[in-house]
Amino acid sequence: MDLSYILNELGEDRAHYFNAIAPPIMQTSNFRFNKVDELRAAFADEMSTYLYSRGLNPTVDILRKKLAALDGAEDCLIFNNGAAAIFAAVLANVKAGDHIVSVSKPYTWVQRMFDVILPRFGVSTTYVDGRDANNYFNATKSNTTFYYLESPNSWDFALQDIATIAAYAKQHNIVTLIDNSYCTPLYQQPIAMGIDMAMQTATKYIGGHSDTLGGVLSGSKEMIKRIFDSEYLNIGSGIQPFNAWLLIRGLRTLPTRLERINRSTKEVLAFVKAHPAVKRVLYPFDESFPQHQLARQQMKEAPGLFSLYVQAESRQQIVTFCESLQHIQMAVSWGGHESLLLPKCAGMQDEEFDATNAEHQMMRMYVGLEDAAYIIADLDQAFAKAGLK
Repeated sequence: MDLSYILNELGEDRAHYFNAIAPPIMQTSNFRFNKVDELRAAFADEMSTYLYSRGLNPTVDILRKKLAALDGAEDCLIFNNGAAAIFAAVLANVKAGDHIVSVSKPYTWVQRMFDVILPRFGVSTTYVDGRDANNYFNATKSNTTFYYLESPNSWDFALQDIATIAAYAKQHNIVTLIDNSYCTPLYQQPIAMGIDMAMQTATKYIGGHSDTLGGVLSGSKEMIKRIFDSEYLNIGSGIQPFNAWLLIRGLRTLPTRLERINRSTKEVLAFVKAHPAVKRVLYPFDESFPQHQLARQQMKEAPGLFSLYVQAESRQQIVTFCESLQHIQMAVSWGGHESLLLPKCAGMQDEEFDATNAEHQMMRMYVGLEDAAYIIADLDQAFAKAGLK
């Protein structure tokens, strides 16, 4: 299916809403029925029609069709955020006594689910270094029913061999879920590689404007219907019509924004790599990256997120650097219009800082839509003020 068609036309029936170019926001909680039997049918299968916006909503459905097509999936559900999408996907596919194999150091709220919530119900998790697919296989037990992947993750960008892990999982009837937020469906297609469910935080590149949250879960019609009928409706974590409308708006410019970000990232990365204060960078498409070959094999591009290690002798040097930035903002997340920086040492006190621990000297950089020269100049003056030379 053509990308331009997906972004600009798929799911949009303008004749039904006065030929408006932009679809309307169907800001309604419920829907009227003229026939009792129609209402009965809706009760029997809420995914067959519009009954209550906790389930289906016309504005949300436009977004669902577009995002499923981008993922190359049969269907998808849109959640209020990515954490909710992952929670529903896992909860729908495990039961008491099951075992999960997860990539090590997953997203914070995924690990909270695996370590705190699921053990209450007799579900255990083993964490593995996913850079070697054999670690997934060796950790698999007779009661393993679920694999969780993040490729790449959002700090050290460790990759998993997606196709190899997916093929093994299918042979052993293990359900697979991947967080594809870093790449978006434009730059990586996990479902085409055999993964059962692909998740992305639409908060980031899909929205693109740092003004709304969203989570996408794509998969087969059977899988999505099963999650919709139970976890999605029961938890009540579906996205609201206005937020869905903002994400539709963001989708229109997604390819253009990613192209601009990619160009700028390469320029910023070249400056950072050459700076004497920088010991090392981590970026999947940089030739120094340990899994560079696998990145090129699985991913079409690596968008604007990378990490760097600086020659800081104290936490205060990093604090001074971050607080000297005039245009790059210090914040979590990524994917919006603005460039961001996040220091790893923000989670520690001055006395905890160890200059021999590379992770303490680590910062994550997101390159936004500003001119590359504008970003580079800001980094340069902040390095100088922090005495990082």
